[in-house]
Amino acid sequence: MSDKSLFDDFNPVSAKEWKQKIQFDLKGADYNETLVWESPEGIKVKPFYHADDNVNSYKVPVTSGWSVGQSIYVRNVIVANSKAKTVLEKGAESIQFIIPSDDIIISELLEGIPLQETHIYFDFHFLSFDYIKSLHDFIGDFKAGIHLNIDPIGHLARTGNWFSNLKTDLDSVNQVLDLEFENTLSIDSSLYQNAGANMVQQLAYSLAHANEYLNQYKNAIEKGPNITFKVAMGTNYFFEIAKLRALRILWAALANAYAISEQCEIIAMPSKRNKTLYDYNTNMLRTTTECMSAVLGGANMVLNMPYDAIYHKDNDFGERIALNQLLLLKNESHFDKVNNAADGAYYIEHLTNQLAEKALELFKQLEKGGGFLKQLKDTIIQKKIKDSAAKERKAFNSGEEVLLGTNKYVNELDKMKDTMELYPFVKKNSRKTLIEPIIERRLAEEVEQKRLNNE
Repeated sequence: MSDKSLFDDFNPVSAKEWKQKIQFDLKGADYNETLVWESPEGIKVKPFYHADDNVNSYKVPVTSGWSVGQSIYVRNVIVANSKAKTVLEKGAESIQFIIPSDDIIISELLEGIPLQETHIYFDFHFLSFDYIKSLHDFIGDFKAGIHLNIDPIGHLARTGNWFSNLKTDLDSVNQVLDLEFENTLSIDSSLYQNAGANMVQQLAYSLAHANEYLNQYKNAIEKGPNITFKVAMGTNYFFEIAKLRALRILWAALANAYAISEQCEIIAMPSKRNKTLYDYNTNMLRTTTECMSAVLGGANMVLNMPYDAIYHKDNDFGERIALNQLLLLKNESHFDKVNNAADGAYYIEHLTNQLAEKALELFKQLEKGGGFLKQLKDTIIQKKIKDSAAKERKAFNSGEEVLLGTNKYVNELDKMKDTMELYPFVKKNSRKTLIEPIIERRLAEEVEQKRLNNE
């Protein structure tokens, strides 16, 4: 058999030659006006990409596979423990426990769960060293699989208040770091996406958020604890893949500046922002592409959202379908066979480079302005996110940004008023806050409220 490659029979074609051919076929139409479009992040997207486009391509840190996750809100410790064991039997590989208060007894919650085989991610709605110390004492030698995801700055951004106050919260985190869990600190980037920030803002704010912890806890982090990023994924498929890759590049650059490990954990989950009340089955399609972007982008764990989560209480059918979506991706679509699958895709590499460069530029501006916490307290970040969200809402109202079944191909016979078990809109509670909180808001809320009022 000849060693000659089929491609040896063809001469290479440069990017310039491709563009000349396209311009000829356009028969006088302007190339940029006809075929190039610009994203909300200011990235111009071309009709084709070539190796010539990625001469300055950044190296994305290697990841080593992803796990199927299941999120469980712990209202009742016995029920939550039973549910965790059940979903593990059904194919889940990692569990996220959402802990609302320190009344939850850790030993009962984790009883019978194989900690040596299962990664456990916590989402604490409070900050207590004593409580986490009880977790530390209970798990013994299995700390490697425990992710605490402590994020007092994220709590401040989301609620407008610290858990206690600045000094107490940061001191409590310092105590927890002394327990030497491998995964302690978390950056809740999903808040920025769900509030309407564009991708460059999401990346830059996440990096600046992480930098506040590095400034505060550099010595403790040098010992090895990993930072975990919680990221919400939208349906702009290739851009979302590039977003996760850019996040790893940016974190590696920041970590190298501090001489710490460039490895980080990424928990990815579908966005809430584009989910809809009407024609709710489309949410299932959205979450499928969002989970695919998460996997191809290099997430360590992927959590799915039930298609009816915004208006239904937890139910077996919705949760089973959500889990099966991930299991299909892993076991039937073979998304577990290749790591870093997007490497070498010129379009994705170009998007990755653009997002990383623009986010790094914004990050530097944030640091020059005093850093993340200062700009949060001065409401600069809140204003920028609101401006981005307003642009997206304007595009949605004009039909440029499409949500099927909501502002395009609407089923007027669809009725939801008698179906809702949960209130699917932003709740307004008057309370005193230190700063203006960043508010998550779905894109379709105004349209949906008008439809409900007319039912």
